[in-house]
Amino acid sequence: MSHTALAPDPISRTAAGMSARVLHVAVFALVLFGVAFYVPDPVIGLVMFGAGGSLAALTLLIRLFSARDNMRQTKVSDAIAQFIEHDTAPSFTTDIDGVIEHRNRAARERFGIAEQAEETLVRCLRDLFANPSAVLMRLQNRAEARGSAREDIVTRRGHVRLFVHQVDSGRFLWRLEDLIERNQAGRGVDSLSLPMMTVSRSGTVLFMNESLRRILGGRVKSLERVFDDLPLVPNGIHRVHGADGPLRVRVVEIDGAGGRQEVFLIPIGDEEPEEVTAAAAQAGDGGSLDSLPVALLKLDREGRILFANRSAQDLFGEASRIGQEFHHLVEGLGRSVKDWLADAADGRGLGRPEFVRASVPDRELYLQVSLGRSIEAGRTVLSVVINDATELKTLEAQFVQSQKMQAIGQLAGGVAHDFNNLLTAISGHCDLLLLRHDQGDQDYADLVQINQNANRAASLVGQLLAFSRKQNLQPEILDLRDTLSDLTHLLNRLVGEKVTLSLSHDPGLRPIRADKRQLEQVLMNLVVNARDAMSNGGEIRVSTEARYFAEAFERDRATVAPGDYVVVKVEDEGVGIPADKLAKIFEPFFTTKRTGEGTGLGLSTAYGIIKQTGGYIFVDSFVGSGTTFSLYFPAYDRTEEKVAVQGKTDRSQQYQHGEGVVLLVEDEAPVRAFASRALRMRGYTVLEAENAEDALDTLADPELKVDVFVTDVVMPGMDGPTWVRKALVDRPDVQVVFMSGYAEDSFTDEQSAIANSVFLPKPFSLNELTQTVRDQIQ
Repeated sequence: MSHTALAPDPISRTAAGMSARVLHVAVFALVLFGVAFYVPDPVIGLVMFGAGGSLAALTLLIRLFSARDNMRQTKVSDAIAQFIEHDTAPSFTTDIDGVIEHRNRAARERFGIAEQAEETLVRCLRDLFANPSAVLMRLQNRAEARGSAREDIVTRRGHVRLFVHQVDSGRFLWRLEDLIERNQAGRGVDSLSLPMMTVSRSGTVLFMNESLRRILGGRVKSLERVFDDLPLVPNGIHRVHGADGPLRVRVVEIDGAGGRQEVFLIPIGDEEPEEVTAAAAQAGDGGSLDSLPVALLKLDREGRILFANRSAQDLFGEASRIGQEFHHLVEGLGRSVKDWLADAADGRGLGRPEFVRASVPDRELYLQVSLGRSIEAGRTVLSVVINDATELKTLEAQFVQSQKMQAIGQLAGGVAHDFNNLLTAISGHCDLLLLRHDQGDQDYADLVQINQNANRAASLVGQLLAFSRKQNLQPEILDLRDTLSDLTHLLNRLVGEKVTLSLSHDPGLRPIRADKRQLEQVLMNLVVNARDAMSNGGEIRVSTEARYFAEAFERDRATVAPGDYVVVKVEDEGVGIPADKLAKIFEPFFTTKRTGEGTGLGLSTAYGIIKQTGGYIFVDSFVGSGTTFSLYFPAYDRTEEKVAVQGKTDRSQQYQHGEGVVLLVEDEAPVRAFASRALRMRGYTVLEAENAEDALDTLADPELKVDVFVTDVVMPGMDGPTWVRKALVDRPDVQVVFMSGYAEDSFTDEQSAIANSVFLPKPFSLNELTQTVRDQIQ
């Protein structure tokens, strides 16, 4: 059997190398013979003559063994080639260097004939998946060690499984199995509303989708169990053994891979005739296909529409007219639609569902498209089955967005933790320096600037955590009328001279519970956005009103629970937001402003703050008419005038010296150094520990008296709450101060289980630390 690959047989190349080595030995033997005749010493001449004879005999033996091995390897090579030639999966034999010796018919059809003399398997597979050399080397090494190996690989067209077997020390057999072709129906076609099944050459039912299983009342394994009038006639009418009785269907067969058939069943009425004319079949039999709930198209080999049923015409409108090219109807495949259709016309990728976006101007429409191939009147015709997949893609987009927000939140939390530790060390040591300088000192102003910028950096970290909803809030009872009145002066400065700011309040407004500083940040962001939307001036209206909802209502995928709410509206007369961008405005880093004019964090920060407060934010916008943001806050129904909040204290406040023993546990050395100096300056005795294990070792002395544990929450090894619980078993009266750069919510449940504990968020000042310790001791 002749080899179709153009690469030279590795056996012949091995034989050529062997012949060269044998030739070298023969030449050396002749040289020894020649020298033996000219050596004057007869003994030496005899020895050299004997050596030459031995080399000549060795040359003859090598030739004999080499010829025998070549014949054996040639037989093995031919046997393997015959064995894999008719395999439906692409198969190759290669030498140890990866040069292809033989490729079977399936491989030639899929990858073509070799383009060069010594084509390698790496070059052949380089368009199928990335970095094939590493994959092939890994599999070949495993095969050399174990005899065979396999690996599943993700390609642009789906999953494939690559097998390799070691034939002998210098040859390998490779087989490429397309997993998508084996289970493609179960992945995409199962969701089709059109009944279908995949049938082998022998009539065995390999797969049937959910629609057909419902009709038959379950899964069957042969065509005889489905039809009572075999054999099947393409585009003919047959009777199906339905679970609720016989059912008349029209059968549409599409060629699949490996000789399989994709059989689609189209239910029809009793009034349709049994026979179908060739003319009707050629025209697509529009009368029956028009009644289908799925869109069907027929295309020629170049992708021009030959037929479109009524569902397809409703879906695409005038664009689905006869003669229109299909690539004008869809986009977003990831490659050329023309190439996709060309592959299908050649029998590649049939029946494999693809998701595309319809090129319709008035709405966002995603489609699931499956292609089939048939021969009608001697020409290739592509059958296109189309399902609306917009809801599926919308759910997928929502899931991706939630995953993205979670990832951003985790990233922001990690960055904030490290940054807060740095800010604690910077601002803390700055406080220590300020204690040694009075206002008349020339360095005092510089130290104040460092302190103020550290506070600004802390606010920036809080804003970074806002859209991930992981910042520490300091809620208090607020009357929005007072809050907005206090903010009016700043807002008027923000809007400038060309824009007018007006406020109106509901006289019966109820209080809310929120973080005042964060709420002011939200209102400033919304007012600044409204100002930027009115480059020619206009009016920004900020209003409040009380609303009561007797029952829950849904809007923008959010459900607002029944009850009393306080609503704040920020309205402008600006350019508005286009409908296609409205759903993305709360995403981090998304902005409608020009480059350099906005970071995309303003609205995402506002969204995070409102959600963490327990409220809702909605937007209504019309291009050219303006935008309205509506903030819904649950009304606060308790009678307390103020909520006690663990929070920031006045830096200028002076505290008395304290007494007591403090065990300080902090893994960050700069923070530990500042905290220990601050506490010692206030009169406390401080015991330092770098981690939880050192702290427990210190507490092993029963004579040691400790009044307060001041500990970081997250540390290498044992964390803060864990070691504190162990220590409190023997020392139940010790007070605890937890400090962390993470949000308090991240370990609220653990802290609540520890009595006499408070939380001190980083960054904190010298006075905040010492006052918290003093309050705990007292």
